[in-house]
Amino acid sequence: MDPIWLVVIFTTLIALSFDVINGFHDAANSIATVVSTRVLSPRMAVWWAAFFNFIAMFIFSPKVADTISKIVKITSNDPAFIYVVLSGLIGAIVWDLLTWWWGLPTSSSHALIGGLTGAGIAHAGWSVIRWDKIIATVKFIPLAPFIGLVIGFINMVIIFWIFRKWNPSVIDKLFRKGQLFSAALYSLGHGGNDAQKTMGIIIALLVSAGIIDSNVKLSLFDFKTLWIIVSCHAAMGIGTAMGGWRIVKTMGMKITKLKPVGGFCAETAGAFTLFLATFMGIPVSTTHTITGAIIGVGATTNLSGIKWGVTHRIIWSWVITIPFSALVSAGCFYIVRFLHGSF
Repeated sequence: MDPIWLVVIFTTLIALSFDVINGFHDAANSIATVVSTRVLSPRMAVWWAAFFNFIAMFIFSPKVADTISKIVKITSNDPAFIYVVLSGLIGAIVWDLLTWWWGLPTSSSHALIGGLTGAGIAHAGWSVIRWDKIIATVKFIPLAPFIGLVIGFINMVIIFWIFRKWNPSVIDKLFRKGQLFSAALYSLGHGGNDAQKTMGIIIALLVSAGIIDSNVKLSLFDFKTLWIIVSCHAAMGIGTAMGGWRIVKTMGMKITKLKPVGGFCAETAGAFTLFLATFMGIPVSTTHTITGAIIGVGATTNLSGIKWGVTHRIIWSWVITIPFSALVSAGCFYIVRFLHGSF
Protein backbone atom coordinates (compact mmCIF):
# COMPACT_ATOMS: atom_id res chain seq x y z
CA MET A 1 0.00 0.00 0.00
CA ASP A 2 1.19 3.51 -0.85
CA PRO A 3 2.47 5.25 2.33
CA ILE A 4 0.29 8.26 1.49
CA TRP A 5 -2.77 6.06 1.82
CA LEU A 6 -1.65 4.96 5.26
CA VAL A 7 -1.31 8.59 6.34
CA VAL A 8 -4.75 9.40 4.87
CA ILE A 9 -6.38 6.47 6.70
CA PHE A 10 -4.59 7.35 9.93
CA THR A 11 -5.60 11.03 9.66
CA THR A 12 -9.22 10.08 8.91
CA LEU A 13 -9.27 7.97 12.08
CA ILE A 14 -7.79 10.89 14.01
CA ALA A 15 -10.51 13.17 12.55
CA LEU A 16 -13.25 10.79 13.70
CA SER A 17 -11.56 10.56 17.09
CA PHE A 18 -11.72 14.36 17.23
CA ASP A 19 -15.45 14.09 16.52
CA VAL A 20 -15.85 11.69 19.44
CA ILE A 21 -13.85 14.04 21.69
CA ASN A 22 -15.93 16.96 20.43
CA GLY A 23 -19.06 15.01 21.33
CA PHE A 24 -18.13 14.29 24.92
CA HIS A 25 -16.44 17.69 25.34
CA ASP A 26 -19.61 19.45 24.14
CA ALA A 27 -22.13 17.03 25.66
CA ALA A 28 -22.53 19.59 28.41
CA ASN A 29 -23.82 22.15 25.93
CA SER A 30 -26.70 19.89 24.93
CA ILE A 31 -27.67 18.56 28.34
CA ALA A 32 -26.44 21.02 30.99
CA THR A 33 -29.80 22.74 31.49
CA VAL A 34 -31.91 19.59 31.32
CA VAL A 35 -29.62 17.96 33.92
CA SER A 36 -29.38 21.00 36.19
CA THR A 37 -33.18 21.26 36.29
CA ARG A 38 -33.37 17.50 36.98
CA VAL A 39 -35.78 16.86 34.11
CA LEU A 40 -33.61 13.93 33.02
CA SER A 41 -30.88 11.99 34.73
CA PRO A 42 -27.39 12.62 33.31
CA ARG A 43 -27.31 9.20 31.63
CA MET A 44 -30.74 9.54 30.02
CA ALA A 45 -29.92 13.10 28.95
CA VAL A 46 -26.77 12.14 27.05
CA TRP A 47 -28.59 9.38 25.17
CA TRP A 48 -31.36 11.83 24.30
CA ALA A 49 -28.79 14.32 22.99
CA ALA A 50 -26.79 11.64 21.15
CA PHE A 51 -29.85 10.49 19.19
CA PHE A 52 -30.64 14.00 17.94
CA ASN A 53 -26.96 14.67 17.21
CA PHE A 54 -27.05 11.71 14.84
CA ILE A 55 -30.28 12.44 12.97
CA ALA A 56 -29.21 16.05 12.32
CA MET A 57 -27.60 14.80 9.10
CA PHE A 58 -31.08 14.44 7.59
CA ILE A 59 -32.00 18.06 8.33
CA PHE A 60 -29.08 20.40 7.56
CA SER A 61 -27.26 20.95 4.27
CA PRO A 62 -23.44 20.72 4.63
CA LYS A 63 -22.62 24.44 4.34
CA VAL A 64 -20.45 24.45 7.47
CA ALA A 65 -18.41 21.52 6.10
CA ASP A 66 -17.75 23.52 2.95
CA THR A 67 -16.48 26.47 5.02
CA ILE A 68 -14.09 24.32 7.06
CA SER A 69 -12.72 22.47 4.03
CA LYS A 70 -11.76 25.78 2.41
CA ILE A 71 -10.00 27.53 5.33
CA VAL A 72 -6.62 26.51 3.88
CA LYS A 73 -5.92 26.86 0.14
CA ILE A 74 -4.95 23.26 -0.57
CA THR A 75 -2.80 22.24 -3.51
CA SER A 76 -3.58 18.62 -4.36
CA ASN A 77 -0.12 17.97 -5.85
CA ASP A 78 1.59 18.98 -2.60
CA PRO A 79 1.49 16.00 -0.19
CA ALA A 80 2.61 18.25 2.67
CA PHE A 81 -0.98 19.47 2.98
CA ILE A 82 -1.94 16.02 4.25
CA TYR A 83 0.33 16.68 7.21
CA VAL A 84 -1.11 20.18 7.58
CA VAL A 85 -4.53 18.59 8.18
CA LEU A 86 -3.05 16.01 10.55
CA SER A 87 -1.14 18.63 12.54
CA GLY A 88 -4.23 20.85 12.73
CA LEU A 89 -6.23 17.99 14.19
CA ILE A 90 -3.57 17.17 16.77
CA GLY A 91 -3.43 20.77 17.95
CA ALA A 92 -7.22 20.91 18.31
CA ILE A 93 -7.36 17.58 20.16
CA VAL A 94 -4.63 18.59 22.62
CA TRP A 95 -6.49 21.80 23.46
CA ASP A 96 -9.85 20.01 23.79
CA LEU A 97 -8.40 17.42 26.15
CA LEU A 98 -6.66 20.03 28.30
CA THR A 99 -9.79 22.16 28.67
CA TRP A 100 -11.91 19.07 29.33
CA TRP A 101 -9.54 18.12 32.15
CA TRP A 102 -9.68 21.65 33.57
CA GLY A 103 -13.48 21.66 33.28
CA LEU A 104 -13.52 24.63 30.90
CA PRO A 105 -16.30 24.71 28.27
CA THR A 106 -14.17 26.03 25.41
CA SER A 107 -14.88 25.75 21.71
CA SER A 108 -13.89 22.65 19.77
CA SER A 109 -14.79 24.58 16.63
CA HIS A 110 -12.33 27.36 17.27
CA ALA A 111 -9.68 24.87 18.38
CA LEU A 112 -10.06 23.15 15.01
CA ILE A 113 -9.94 26.42 13.08
CA GLY A 114 -6.92 27.56 15.05
CA GLY A 115 -5.23 24.22 14.45
CA LEU A 116 -5.72 24.30 10.68
CA THR A 117 -4.62 27.93 10.52
CA GLY A 118 -1.45 27.37 12.54
CA ALA A 119 -0.38 24.29 10.58
CA GLY A 120 -1.21 25.97 7.25
CA ILE A 121 0.86 29.05 8.07
CA ALA A 122 3.74 26.87 9.29
CA HIS A 123 3.81 25.13 5.91
CA ALA A 124 3.12 27.85 3.34
CA GLY A 125 2.87 31.20 5.11
CA TRP A 126 0.02 33.62 5.76
CA SER A 127 -1.17 33.76 2.15
CA VAL A 128 -2.34 30.14 2.23
CA ILE A 129 -5.20 31.01 4.61
CA ARG A 130 -8.60 32.12 3.34
CA TRP A 131 -9.00 35.00 5.75
CA ASP A 132 -12.59 35.69 4.72
CA LYS A 133 -13.55 32.32 6.22
CA ILE A 134 -11.59 33.06 9.41
CA ILE A 135 -13.06 36.57 9.77
CA ALA A 136 -16.63 35.33 9.31
CA THR A 137 -16.03 32.78 12.07
CA VAL A 138 -14.28 35.23 14.40
CA LYS A 139 -17.17 37.67 14.08
CA PHE A 140 -19.45 35.04 15.58
CA ILE A 141 -17.23 34.59 18.65
CA PRO A 142 -19.01 37.54 20.30
CA LEU A 143 -22.16 37.33 18.16
CA ALA A 144 -23.14 33.73 19.04
CA PRO A 145 -23.29 34.26 22.83
CA PHE A 146 -24.85 37.70 22.35
CA ILE A 147 -27.63 36.34 20.13
CA GLY A 148 -28.16 33.49 22.58
CA LEU A 149 -28.25 35.98 25.48
CA VAL A 150 -30.75 38.30 23.81
CA ILE A 151 -33.07 35.52 22.61
CA GLY A 152 -32.85 33.77 25.99
CA PHE A 153 -33.75 37.02 27.77
CA ILE A 154 -36.64 37.73 25.38
CA ASN A 155 -37.93 34.15 25.68
CA MET A 156 -37.95 34.41 29.46
CA VAL A 157 -39.73 37.78 29.49
CA ILE A 158 -42.42 36.48 27.09
CA ILE A 159 -42.94 33.32 29.14
CA PHE A 160 -43.18 35.36 32.36
CA TRP A 161 -45.87 37.57 30.78
CA ILE A 162 -47.91 34.74 29.23
CA PHE A 163 -47.91 32.59 32.37
CA ARG A 164 -47.92 35.37 34.97
CA LYS A 165 -51.25 34.19 36.48
CA TRP A 166 -50.50 30.47 36.40
CA ASN A 167 -49.74 28.36 39.44
CA PRO A 168 -45.94 27.91 39.73
CA SER A 169 -46.24 24.13 40.21
CA VAL A 170 -48.29 23.82 37.01
CA ILE A 171 -45.71 25.88 35.10
CA ASP A 172 -42.94 23.69 36.47
CA LYS A 173 -44.67 20.50 35.29
CA LEU A 174 -45.41 22.00 31.87
CA PHE A 175 -41.87 23.09 31.17
CA ARG A 176 -40.36 19.87 32.46
CA LYS A 177 -42.06 18.27 29.47
CA GLY A 178 -41.18 21.24 27.28
CA GLN A 179 -37.50 20.80 28.05
CA LEU A 180 -37.49 17.44 26.32
CA PHE A 181 -38.49 19.28 23.14
CA SER A 182 -36.06 22.19 23.63
CA ALA A 183 -33.16 19.86 24.47
CA ALA A 184 -33.91 17.89 21.31
CA LEU A 185 -33.87 21.09 19.23
CA TYR A 186 -30.57 22.18 20.73
CA SER A 187 -29.01 18.77 20.15
CA LEU A 188 -30.12 18.90 16.52
CA GLY A 189 -28.39 22.26 16.16
CA HIS A 190 -25.29 20.96 17.91
CA GLY A 191 -25.06 17.88 15.70
CA GLY A 192 -25.81 19.86 12.56
CA ASN A 193 -23.08 22.43 13.14
CA ASP A 194 -20.36 20.43 14.92
CA ALA A 195 -20.40 17.15 12.98
CA GLN A 196 -20.02 19.11 9.76
CA LYS A 197 -16.69 20.50 10.97
CA THR A 198 -15.17 17.04 10.91
CA MET A 199 -16.73 16.40 7.51
CA GLY A 200 -14.92 19.50 6.27
CA ILE A 201 -11.64 18.20 7.68
CA ILE A 202 -12.01 14.86 5.92
CA ILE A 203 -12.90 16.60 2.65
CA ALA A 204 -9.79 18.80 2.98
CA LEU A 205 -7.70 15.69 3.64
CA LEU A 206 -9.02 13.82 0.60
CA VAL A 207 -8.53 16.87 -1.61
CA SER A 208 -4.93 17.26 -0.41
CA ALA A 209 -4.28 13.60 -1.25
CA GLY A 210 -5.76 14.06 -4.73
CA ILE A 211 -8.47 11.49 -4.02
CA ILE A 212 -11.43 13.79 -4.67
CA ASP A 213 -11.95 17.11 -6.42
CA SER A 214 -12.01 20.32 -4.39
CA ASN A 215 -15.49 21.14 -5.77
CA VAL A 216 -17.09 17.94 -4.45
CA LYS A 217 -20.48 18.36 -2.77
CA LEU A 218 -21.38 16.30 0.28
CA SER A 219 -24.59 14.35 -0.21
CA LEU A 220 -26.39 11.43 1.40
CA PHE A 221 -27.27 10.29 -2.13
CA ASP A 222 -23.67 10.06 -3.32
CA PHE A 223 -21.85 6.91 -2.18
CA LYS A 224 -18.53 8.76 -2.43
CA THR A 225 -19.55 11.13 0.36
CA LEU A 226 -22.26 9.14 2.20
CA TRP A 227 -19.70 7.40 4.41
CA ILE A 228 -18.23 10.76 5.47
CA ILE A 229 -21.60 12.12 6.61
CA VAL A 230 -22.72 8.98 8.43
CA SER A 231 -19.39 8.30 10.15
CA CYS A 232 -19.05 11.88 11.39
CA HIS A 233 -22.55 12.00 12.86
CA ALA A 234 -22.09 8.55 14.38
CA ALA A 235 -18.81 9.59 15.99
CA MET A 236 -20.45 12.75 17.35
CA GLY A 237 -23.32 10.73 18.79
CA ILE A 238 -20.97 8.21 20.42
CA GLY A 239 -18.93 11.00 21.99
CA THR A 240 -22.04 12.71 23.33
CA ALA A 241 -23.26 9.42 24.80
CA MET A 242 -19.96 9.13 26.66
CA GLY A 243 -20.61 12.51 28.32
CA GLY A 244 -18.28 15.20 29.63
CA TRP A 245 -19.26 15.36 33.27
CA ARG A 246 -16.69 17.95 34.40
CA ILE A 247 -18.07 20.51 31.96
CA VAL A 248 -21.69 19.54 32.69
CA LYS A 249 -21.03 20.64 36.25
CA THR A 250 -19.62 24.00 35.14
CA MET A 251 -22.32 24.74 32.55
CA GLY A 252 -25.37 23.46 34.39
CA MET A 253 -24.57 24.23 38.00
CA LYS A 254 -21.92 26.93 38.33
CA ILE A 255 -23.08 29.74 36.03
CA THR A 256 -26.58 30.22 37.42
CA LYS A 257 -29.36 28.13 38.97
CA LEU A 258 -32.09 27.26 36.47
CA LYS A 259 -35.66 26.05 36.77
CA PRO A 260 -37.31 24.04 33.97
CA VAL A 261 -38.85 27.19 32.44
CA GLY A 262 -35.38 28.78 32.34
CA GLY A 263 -33.85 25.67 30.84
CA PHE A 264 -36.51 25.66 28.12
CA CYS A 265 -35.88 29.32 27.28
CA ALA A 266 -32.07 28.87 27.21
CA GLU A 267 -32.20 25.77 25.00
CA THR A 268 -34.63 27.26 22.48
CA ALA A 269 -32.49 30.41 22.30
CA GLY A 270 -29.39 28.30 21.71
CA ALA A 271 -31.15 26.17 19.10
CA PHE A 272 -32.30 29.27 17.21
CA THR A 273 -28.72 30.61 17.12
CA LEU A 274 -27.25 27.31 15.94
CA PHE A 275 -29.91 26.81 13.26
CA LEU A 276 -29.21 30.32 11.96
CA ALA A 277 -25.43 29.86 11.91
CA THR A 278 -25.65 26.45 10.24
CA PHE A 279 -27.96 27.84 7.57
CA MET A 280 -25.36 30.59 6.95
CA GLY A 281 -22.52 28.04 6.80
CA ILE A 282 -20.69 29.52 9.80
CA PRO A 283 -18.94 27.16 12.24
CA VAL A 284 -19.89 28.55 15.64
CA SER A 285 -19.22 27.49 19.18
CA THR A 286 -22.09 25.62 20.76
CA THR A 287 -20.39 26.41 24.07
CA HIS A 288 -20.46 30.16 23.46
CA THR A 289 -24.08 29.95 22.37
CA ILE A 290 -25.53 28.09 25.33
CA THR A 291 -23.43 30.08 27.81
CA GLY A 292 -24.88 33.32 26.48
CA ALA A 293 -28.40 31.88 26.53
CA ILE A 294 -28.05 30.71 30.15
CA ILE A 295 -26.76 34.13 31.23
CA GLY A 296 -29.61 35.87 29.35
CA VAL A 297 -32.18 33.73 31.15
CA GLY A 298 -30.51 34.23 34.53
CA ALA A 299 -30.38 37.99 34.03
CA THR A 300 -34.19 38.25 33.91
CA THR A 301 -34.56 37.29 37.55
CA ASN A 302 -31.34 37.90 39.40
CA LEU A 303 -28.14 39.33 37.95
CA SER A 304 -26.40 38.70 41.25
CA GLY A 305 -27.31 35.02 40.91
CA ILE A 306 -24.97 34.65 37.95
CA LYS A 307 -21.52 33.43 38.90
CA TRP A 308 -19.56 36.13 37.09
CA GLY A 309 -16.23 34.73 38.29
CA VAL A 310 -16.92 31.46 36.48
CA THR A 311 -18.16 33.35 33.42
CA HIS A 312 -15.01 35.50 33.35
CA ARG A 313 -12.85 32.36 33.45
CA ILE A 314 -14.82 30.83 30.58
CA ILE A 315 -14.46 33.98 28.44
CA TRP A 316 -10.70 34.01 28.89
CA SER A 317 -10.55 30.40 27.73
CA TRP A 318 -12.42 31.46 24.57
CA VAL A 319 -9.94 34.24 23.87
CA ILE A 320 -6.87 31.99 23.95
CA THR A 321 -8.35 28.96 22.14
CA ILE A 322 -7.51 29.90 18.53
CA PRO A 323 -3.95 31.17 19.17
CA PHE A 324 -3.04 28.33 21.53
CA SER A 325 -4.30 25.55 19.25
CA ALA A 326 -2.60 27.30 16.31
CA LEU A 327 0.74 27.30 18.13
CA VAL A 328 0.44 23.63 19.09
CA SER A 329 -0.47 22.67 15.52
CA ALA A 330 2.38 24.71 14.05
CA GLY A 331 4.77 22.96 16.43
CA CYS A 332 3.38 19.56 15.38
CA PHE A 333 3.86 20.41 11.72
CA TYR A 334 7.47 21.51 12.28
CA ILE A 335 8.16 18.19 14.02
CA VAL A 336 6.57 16.24 11.14
CA ARG A 337 8.56 18.23 8.58
CA PHE A 338 11.79 17.59 10.49
CA LEU A 339 11.11 13.84 10.70
CA HIS A 340 9.83 13.55 7.12
CA GLY A 341 12.65 15.52 5.57
CA SER A 342 11.19 15.80 2.06
CA PHE A 343 9.18 19.01 2.31
